[in-house]
Amino acid sequence: MTIRVVIAEDEAIIRMDLRETLEEEGYDVIGETGRGDEAVEMVRALRPDLVILDIKMPGMDGIEAARIINGEKICGILILTAFSQREVIEQARDVGALAYLVKPFQKSDLVPAIEVAIGRFGELRSLTGEIDALGEQLENRKIVERAKGVLMDQHQMSEQEAFTYIQREAMKNRRKMRDVADHVLDGSLQPDV
Repeated sequence: MTIRVVIAEDEAIIRMDLRETLEEEGYDVIGETGRGDEAVEMVRALRPDLVILDIKMPGMDGIEAARIINGEKICGILILTAFSQREVIEQARDVGALAYLVKPFQKSDLVPAIEVAIGRFGELRSLTGEIDALGEQLENRKIVERAKGVLMDQHQMSEQEAFTYIQREAMKNRRKMRDVADHVLDGSLQPDV
């Protein structure tokens, strides 16, 4: 699968050189701009695998653009800039840049930086998915526990009987225990007494 890249660099000659280098290396440059605000819109519209951002750009600087793009978890971010001060590097890190390259860059440095940024973004996306799944499992468990409490209070069931009832209803109707618990909680499902 070809890696899709958006370039945001305000100097046209560097942008052109970067595009050429990336295409020679087999990357697909799907968009380019010289403005930070346009970079954010382009990334939102095109959903690339990676955005390469300069820091100093009109419209919005690369740090703010990175903050927005990272906040929306759209793609990996590589900062490519002439600034090598520690403070700027830390700002880039803090807003979610996954790689940082100082101009003038060597082609031999660019590809590893891109691959690191894309790899790290993939790992972050995977972890975020796992966290979301665990959160959903926890929420489902809480709903089932509340439904068990209702069955225990209103129908004098033991905890095991309440759990077995929810489980049996779920299997009988080919539904998730969470769905059965929701119906117990809203009163639309009650055990036959």
